[in-house]
Amino acid sequence: MGEFNSAVSISSTCPGTYCGRMLVNGSVEGDCGVCPRGERANLQNVCERCTESPELYDWLYLGFMAMLPLVLHWFFIEWYSGKKSSSALLQHITAMLECGVSAVVTLLVTEPVGRLSVQSCRVQMLSDWYTMLYNPSPDYINTLHCTQEAVYPLYTIVLIYYAFCLVLMMMLRPLLVKKIACGLGKSDRFKSIYAALYFFPILTVLQAVGGGLLYYAFPYIILVLSLVTLAVYMSASEIQSFKNLTAKKKRLVVLFSHWLLHAYGIVSISRLDKLEQDLPLLALVPGPALFYIATAKFTEPNRILSEGSSGH
Repeated sequence: MGEFNSAVSISSTCPGTYCGRMLVNGSVEGDCGVCPRGERANLQNVCERCTESPELYDWLYLGFMAMLPLVLHWFFIEWYSGKKSSSALLQHITAMLECGVSAVVTLLVTEPVGRLSVQSCRVQMLSDWYTMLYNPSPDYINTLHCTQEAVYPLYTIVLIYYAFCLVLMMMLRPLLVKKIACGLGKSDRFKSIYAALYFFPILTVLQAVGGGLLYYAFPYIILVLSLVTLAVYMSASEIQSFKNLTAKKKRLVVLFSHWLLHAYGIVSISRLDKLEQDLPLLALVPGPALFYIATAKFTEPNRILSEGSSGH
């Protein structure tokens, strides 16, 4: 093992993509190994401090991961509150407050500490998210462990955010629900909180295992899921005309929320690289809802069955 370390240290370059040497007082020192947190190896295999600002796409990814617990909170609050419960709105606001405060606190505790900004390393490839799979073995016997957060802080900042969300939820929501959820039974009023205790571990594992895949796929996930959920909602609510759509304010809120998700997905895909070409794509946002309303009357099951029976 000693010969292995000396051979690696004598070499001018480090093996593997993510192994590097420390830069001390302007000179490269030490053996090849893992770079400290907040640094990653450059092309010269020297550990370099992450000082860049995240790109627009990085912020959009963080926004997507931050939205997931909020959307799930709202879904389970609505699911378990019941139609006659007046507590749903306050719970929705509280959930948004919890996630908003958690996001601000997470930014404040991330480098640079105390500022609402982030210093990051640029994401270059999918393997940057899974450095533990790329530990080199120069002599095919011993492994040089260089596992690090090459996408600092995009990997851990999401996990920190989820931790703050969970803590704030456990501090605020039970007291609120106990006081205002009078329209629900004792066994039902805390079910939205119990649901969060299930989906937060799931989201954590999802980020830990599939963070890199989500980073590249989230724009398409947003578009597909927002289209499917909008179609399901309009079908379940029997919305077949603009009159049905505007009959209740809640339906308009759901519609505009989906439109925002459509726009978010389009912006994430285009990245607004060419502003004059990408902005007109936002005109497609109302398209799915308009198409559904225009064609819903032709796909009404009763009409299809009646036309089929009359044809025979």
